[in-house]
Amino acid sequence: MAELSDIANAVIRDEIEEFLERPDEIERNVALFARMRPEMQDIAAALIEGDNHTVDALTVKALEEGTEALEIMDDGLIAGMGIVGIKFRENFIFVPEVLACARAMKAGMAHIEPILSASGVEPIGTVIMGTVKGDLHDIGKNLCIMMLGGAGFDVVDLGVDTSEDEFIAALEEHGAPIMGMSALLTTTMPNMGKTIEALIDADLRDDVMVMVGGAPVTQEFADDMGADGYGKDALSCVALAKKLMEERG
Repeated sequence: MAELSDIANAVIRDEIEEFLERPDEIERNVALFARMRPEMQDIAAALIEGDNHTVDALTVKALEEGTEALEIMDDGLIAGMGIVGIKFRENFIFVPEVLACARAMKAGMAHIEPILSASGVEPIGTVIMGTVKGDLHDIGKNLCIMMLGGAGFDVVDLGVDTSEDEFIAALEEHGAPIMGMSALLTTTMPNMGKTIEALIDADLRDDVMVMVGGAPVTQEFADDMGADGYGKDALSCVALAKKLMEERG
């Protein structure tokens, strides 16, 4: 089993030791970063610190040295953003810090995306994402969208305050197999269930896998409303989307 001391980058070691509290997340991230090359750890560390200039420079350097774009994206950018997502969920950092980290990730992805597009990498699938009706919070949703895009999904962002009709119209337009709903307010959580009921009424429920998330949302709530899956953070969102795609075949 990998240990914290196996991680070369001191910033990454300190982040895991100081901010990660759940044993499963500690174990997963220690194993993840311990297997990475130090250059990828450096990119992840710069992203966690919100240093977009360093992420930009290190990404260019890695590409020039022959590192595959997918490795930089997965091990540097997405892995770093995973730590950011956990820190945001646990209220160790707030919106301004997350936005700085998101800007850093975009700086790296600006070099990665053209390479992936040119190589003809087919998207895994399309995901419709939106914050439910009455809720104007989108930082968590936007983190998920960024991570899904980095993981190879095409994402249609419906923004905030998304009505049942808007979800349905997007599903009909794009034929997406997955739909994600987010809520931060307990008062808007019931609108997730109402949207699922609207999908049933529109004869679309069997055609789409529904995943839900947001600070007040729980697995129990997701089960009660009839969702197909629940993600507690952006990393879980990506893992869940991949799992749902595999289940669809």
